[in-house]
Amino acid sequence: MPTHRSSDRIHTATSGSFNSQVLHGKGPIAVEFMSYGCGHCRMIEPVLQQVAKLVESSEKIFRVNIGLDQELSARYEIQGTPTLIMFLEGSVVGRVEGPSPDVPSVLAEITQPFNS
Repeated sequence: MPTHRSSDRIHTATSGSFNSQVLHGKGPIAVEFMSYGCGHCRMIEPVLQQVAKLVESSEKIFRVNIGLDQELSARYEIQGTPTLIMFLEGSVVGRVEGPSPDVPSVLAEITQPFNS
């Protein structure tokens, strides 16, 4: 299960903070829509932590727990977890459902929408 320790490079966004953190955030932002009961989410967590470390100077990564924030899950039509959605200046620029849990794949999936 993902933990929230001081070395956690992925910040949690909630329905109360999503607009200010993500939609009004500066620069490239990736959001993982996840669930703590999801096995694939647990598998991708250490990979996302590594990717977050690699991109921390150029983009931010947030997580949204769809079990707690069902309004956000509905707004972005989340059908399965994990789902990564990339935002730039408040607009969706990319989306990946069920990314492969390896660093090169996740890094490419998160950064590619910002390089086009």
